[in-house]
Amino acid sequence: MKNPKFLLLGIFSVFITQVFAQHLPSSALYHELLRFEETKRVLYIAAHPDDENTRLIAYLANAENAQVAYLSLTRGDGGQNLIGKELGIELGMIRTNELLKARETDGGRQLFSRALDFGFSKNPDETFNNWDREKLLSDVIWIIRNYQPDIIINRFNTIPGTTHGHHTSSAILSVEAFTKAADASVFSEQLNYTKPWQAKRIFWNAYQWGGQYEPEEGKVYHEFEVGEINPFLGDTYSQIAANSRTMHKSQGFGSTAQVGKASDFIEMIDGESFELHPFEGIENRWMHLRQGTAIAEAIQKAVKEFDFLKPESNLENLLGIKLLLQSENSQETWFQEKKEHLDQLILDILGVKAEFIIKKEIGYPGEKINVEFVFNNPSASPIQLKNFGSEVFSENLNVEAKNNEPVRKSMDIFIPKDYPVSQPFWLENPLDNSLFGITEQKKIGPPVNGPNVYGMLDMSVSGYPISVQVPLEFKYNDQVDGEVKQPFTLVPEVNVSLDKNNVFLIPGADDKLEVEVSFRDRILQGKLEVIGLEQNQFEIFDPEIDERRKRLIYTIQFKDSDAEKKSLQIRYLAEDGRSFNQDTKRIIYKHIPNLTYFTHTDLNLVKMDLKISGQKIGYIPGAGDDLPDFLRSLGYEVSILEESDLSVLSRLKDFKTVIVGIRAFNVNQGLASNMDKLMEYVNGGGNMIVQYNTASPLLTRELGPFPFNISRDRVTVEGSPVKADFKHALMSSPNQVQEKDFDGWVQERGLYFVSDWDEQYDAPLIMQDPGENASKGSLIHAKYGKGTYTYSGISWFRQLPAGVPGAVKIFVNLIEQASEN
Repeated sequence: MKNPKFLLLGIFSVFITQVFAQHLPSSALYHELLRFEETKRVLYIAAHPDDENTRLIAYLANAENAQVAYLSLTRGDGGQNLIGKELGIELGMIRTNELLKARETDGGRQLFSRALDFGFSKNPDETFNNWDREKLLSDVIWIIRNYQPDIIINRFNTIPGTTHGHHTSSAILSVEAFTKAADASVFSEQLNYTKPWQAKRIFWNAYQWGGQYEPEEGKVYHEFEVGEINPFLGDTYSQIAANSRTMHKSQGFGSTAQVGKASDFIEMIDGESFELHPFEGIENRWMHLRQGTAIAEAIQKAVKEFDFLKPESNLENLLGIKLLLQSENSQETWFQEKKEHLDQLILDILGVKAEFIIKKEIGYPGEKINVEFVFNNPSASPIQLKNFGSEVFSENLNVEAKNNEPVRKSMDIFIPKDYPVSQPFWLENPLDNSLFGITEQKKIGPPVNGPNVYGMLDMSVSGYPISVQVPLEFKYNDQVDGEVKQPFTLVPEVNVSLDKNNVFLIPGADDKLEVEVSFRDRILQGKLEVIGLEQNQFEIFDPEIDERRKRLIYTIQFKDSDAEKKSLQIRYLAEDGRSFNQDTKRIIYKHIPNLTYFTHTDLNLVKMDLKISGQKIGYIPGAGDDLPDFLRSLGYEVSILEESDLSVLSRLKDFKTVIVGIRAFNVNQGLASNMDKLMEYVNGGGNMIVQYNTASPLLTRELGPFPFNISRDRVTVEGSPVKADFKHALMSSPNQVQEKDFDGWVQERGLYFVSDWDEQYDAPLIMQDPGENASKGSLIHAKYGKGTYTYSGISWFRQLPAGVPGAVKIFVNLIEQASEN
C-alpha cells in the first residue's frame, strides 16, 4: 500500500502538523496575522545543519515577516556527535530533527537535497568527485522552482579554499541554479510537476572571519539591523537566534545571545539592481489574484481592527478573508500555503485543540489498534465536526463543538499488512554513491516523513469549510517531565537482529553470530537463511524458543570464506512465503522526537591471518563510538573505565592496553583529571592508545608523555596514497602491514592530525590528499619508561566498524604493542 499524503507535509503543507501544538497569546496571534499578510519569500542555502545564520533567518522571518526556508544540501551525516555514539546516517537523523527544532524556534522552514555528508572536503573539486554535480544541481533547481523565492541568500561565497569544500559547492550550485531554474530547457522533466522560476536577486551572507564585514569598493550590499527586539514575541532576534542555534546539541552549539546592536550583511551576486533594500521591486503576490485588491484590503482591515483582549472577536474579519480566498482558483504553491495559514489562524484565535491518541508508541502492519480522537473548542463560536478519516479508517462525526466541552470518539483501526513501516524516506533505497537513493521527484526537498497514521478532520466554522490533518500520537505522563507526546511508529511484524555486524575468521576471534528473531504477535514458523555463502561454509544451530517473549534465538557458526571480506545477509523466511530482513533501530534524546529506522540485516565476514593475543583492554569513553563492541568481536576482553577506575593505578594495571575514545579530551573531565595516573600506568609498562580530538576545547594540555599540538590537518580522500615505514613496530609487529592494507578505506583517512610533536615520537605514516602537502601527523608513537603510547588522528571509528581489513590489521598492531612491553 502507498501512503500518498505523507510526503506533502514536508515541502508544501507548512502549517498542517502544527495546528494544535499549543495555545498562542494575542501578541503571537497578531504576529501570525502580519506574517500571513506578507508574501515575499527567501531561500537560504548552505551545506550542513548548523551552517545557517539563525539570526538572519530569525530577522527575515519575524521582522520582515518573509517566508524563509533553509536548504541544507546535507543532513550532517559525516560530522561528529557530542552527545552520543550515533554516527553516519544515525547522526544525520538526529541533526535533521535538530534543524526542525531550530526552525520551529526561529520561524523558518527546512528543506534538503539528496546529498550525503561524506565528511570534510577541502575544495569543491574534491566535493564534486564524490557528489554527482548534475544531480545536485537538479535538486537545487527543483527546490527553487517549487519554493519560488524572491531572493536567494547563500551562506558562503564561491571562492575555493576559503572554507569547507561542501560550503563552497553549495554556493556554486546556487549561483548556477539562479538562472537555470528559469530555463525551461534545463531539467525539463521537472516541468511535469512545476514550472520555471526566476528569483529577482541572489546574495551571499557576507562575513569576515574574526571581525566585522567590510565591503569592498564597488560591491553592492545591504546591512540588516538584527539586534532589535520583536515586541510581539518578546525577544531580540539575537536571542531567538541563540535559542535556535542551541537546538544543534549534537554539535555542541549551545549559544548565548549577543546583547545590543548587531548587523548582518548580504552582498549581491546577481540579479536586478536595487537602491535601498534587497526586496525592492518584489511584487505583492496578493495582487496576482483576481480579487487581489479586495483581499489585501480585507487583511489590512483585520490587522487594523485586531482585538488583543478578545481574540475570538477577530473571527468575522478572518472569515471575510477566507470567503475571498475561496473564490480564487489559483494552484500556486504560495497561495495554497496561505489558505492553510489562514485556517490555522482561525483555529488559533478560537483556541481549538485536537488530539488523535494511542496508548502505545509502537505498532505493526496487520494489527488492529484502539485510538481516541479528542477535540475541544473553548470559544462560544460553534464548530461543526463532520468527518474524520484516512486511507485506513473513516468516522462520520456529525457533532457540534463549542463552549469548552470536549468531543471524544474512541475507535478501532486495522492497519493493512501492506501498509508502510516508519522508514525515513531517504533511507528506503541504497545510497547512490554519495547521494541518497531518492528516485521520486517529489521526495526531493522535504525534511522528514509525515505521520505514518493520521486522520483528516473535515469541519466548518460559521459554514466555512476547514480541513486539517491530525497525526496519531502516543501520549503519556512522565513522572518528571509531565505530558509527553511521541509519534506513533510502525515497525515490521518480524524483526531480525544481529549481535554484531562483523564476524572475523581469525584465530582466537569469535566466529559465532547470535541472531534474535522477534515477533510482534505470535511466533511464525519458518527458517533462518544466510545469503552469500555456500552451505558448507556455515552452520545454523536449532534455535532457542522463548514463547513468553515471542522470539527465536539462533546461533550461526561460520567456518570458511572464499574472500578476505564478504558481505552477507541474514533473513527469516516464514512459512507463508514472507521474507523478513530488517532490524529496528531507535534513537532517543529528549530534545527531539524519538526516531526509528530500519537496517537490512547485513553482515561483514572478514577472513584474515592475524595474530591476536585476546588481552584485557580498558576503554575510556569519549564523545561516543562503537569500538568496544568491535574489539570484543575480535576476541579481546573489553571493560569500560569510569572516573573512579582512572584514579587507581592498581585498577589500570589490570589491563595490558588502555584505549581512549574519540574526542575524550574534549568531553571527559575524569580522563583529563587523571592523566598523571595514566602516564604512570604507561611508564610502568602499560600500552595507551588515544584516538582523535579537536584542538578546542581541550580539558587539558597534557595529552601524552611528551608534548604535541593538535592541528586542523586531515586527509579526506579515502583512496589517497599512503607511505609507510613498514619496518616500524606498528607496521610489522606482530602482523606485517603491506601497501594493499591501505585500500578499501571508507569516507576519509583521518582528521585533526598532530603537529609540532616532540622528537621522542616516531611518525611511521605519511598521508597526503591530491594536490596537498604531505602530513606525517596521522599517527605518532613513543616509548615511555617500560610502556608505549600512541596518538592517532586516523578515523578508526569509521574504518573498524566498516570491517576494513587493512585498518583492522594496523589497529591490532597498536594493541599488540602491549605484548612487547
